[in-house]
Amino acid sequence: MPSPLQSYKLTTICQTDEMQQEAIDVAQDAMNKFSVEKDIAQHMKKTFDERKGPTWHCIVGRNFGSFVTHETKHFIYFYLGHCAILLFKTQ
Repeated sequence: MPSPLQSYKLTTICQTDEMQQEAIDVAQDAMNKFSVEKDIAQHMKKTFDERKGPTWHCIVGRNFGSFVTHETKHFIYFYLGHCAILLFKTQ
């Protein structure tokens, strides 16, 4: 049985509304399937590579810094529960 939807907080967004919702949905699905942050990130990266074309990158954790270059309209940074998720696409 899937866990109830966790609360989320959008922090930085450079995506369409549809892609934002898809990122949240895929993250929720990944968190229902996996408990290790690396596995959650891998699931999200592979799902977005398949659905949106390569090359996506995903970082999942509770404490990290980042400085990245991304394609326009292909970046989202949000919290799902207590976990931060950074998802972005590069060429």
